Amino acid sequence: MNDKEILITVYGAEQICASCVGAPGSKDTYEWIQAAISRKYESDRISYLYIDINQLQEEEKHKEFVERIAEEDLFYPIIFVNNDMVAEGIPRLKTIYKALEQRNVQLLEKMK
Repeated sequence: MNDKEILITVYGAEQICASCVGAPGSKDTYEWIQAAISRKYESDRISYLYIDINQLQEEEKHKEFVERIAEEDLFYPIIFVNNDMVAEGIPRLKTIYKALEQRNVQLLEKMK
């Protein structure tokens, strides 16, 4: 991934976090974020990755973070923009948008 590419990673599980009852599931959040971002920003340099925390992870960084989620009782879904955690539990679009804007992701022409 080069400096211009943006990777949004969502860590979550099928089962809703015990502390987030009433919130949408992690997979629903993953899909919702993609839709929300594509309505507002030019998304040609944005890619998305969903990591199921209940599945065995092969990549070391994902394996380590999944262990951290369990050890620290973090709320999920957890959202990263590149290597920065921007949301835990119930995400706020405003926070995610701010992270994108800090990385110079352009608004769609109709939003300017």
